[in-house]
Amino acid sequence: MTGPATRAPGLGRRLACFVYEGVLLFGVVMITGLVYAGITQQRNALVGKTGLQVTLFIVLGLYFVGFWTRVGQTLPMQIWRIRLVTRDGGPVPPARACARYLLSWLWFLPALAAVHFSGLENAAATFAAMAVGVVVYAALTRLHPERQYLHDVACGTRLVDLPPRAPEPAATAQPDA
Repeated sequence: MTGPATRAPGLGRRLACFVYEGVLLFGVVMITGLVYAGITQQRNALVGKTGLQVTLFIVLGLYFVGFWTRVGQTLPMQIWRIRLVTRDGGPVPPARACARYLLSWLWFLPALAAVHFSGLENAAATFAAMAVGVVVYAALTRLHPERQYLHDVACGTRLVDLPPRAPEPAATAQPDA
C-alpha cells in the first residue's frame, strides 16, 4: 500500500504547512489575547500571564482537535493536501486527536526547556533554540520507515499525501435561445 493516499507527504511540504499554520495561528492567538484582556480587564502583559497561557493552550487545542476530528485537516493542511488519519486510514477520534495535540508540543518543549535551564532567556536565544529544535524534530522522521513524526507514531495517527485536485472543466458558453 504505497499509493498517494497512504504515502507520507514530503518533509518540505509538511514544513511549509507548519509555517503556514503558524501564520494563521498568529491571528488566532492575537484575537484570543484581545478577548482575554477585555474579559479580565488585563492592562499589563505580565499580570494574568499564566491565565492567558492556559487560555491559549485550550483555544489552540480546540482548534486542532476540532479540525482533526471533523475533516482530518486544518486549513493549511487542506491547502497543502495533507490529511491526518489513524494508522488504518480511518478518521481520528477525539481522544486520539487530544493525545496528538498534547504530544505535538514535543516540537517546542525541549528547545524551550533548554533555553530556560541555560539561563539565556532572550529573544535571540529562544528563536535559535526553537529553530534548531524544529529542524531536529522534523529530521527525526527520517528514522521512521513511513516518515512519520514521533507524536504520530505514539498516537497511532499518520499524515498522508492527498492526490492533486483534478482541474475543473471549463464552462462552455450556452447560446441564447
